[in-house]
Amino acid sequence: MAERIPVTHVGAPDPESRNSPIIEETSEEFEVIAQEAPEAPVCWFNGVSFTHASYVCSGDELLVCDHGSWVRMGSCDPDNP
Repeated sequence: MAERIPVTHVGAPDPESRNSPIIEETSEEFEVIAQEAPEAPVCWFNGVSFTHASYVCSGDELLVCDHGSWVRMGSCDPDNP
């Protein structure tokens, strides 16, 4: 069985709070956002900062902090990874 990494469940993004952009690594916008956004040491989700390489679950989406942007990595659903 694969070892699971501990993740924080953060819920849905609150538009009233500070949030870093969520992007798909395979998306065309990934390169554009990566070039436009300065590399940051943290990502924000609903006003809470997370360090680079931190994982969170937003709903059933697994996100990883990549220098100031959240990158979709898959599913948080243990029955449908």
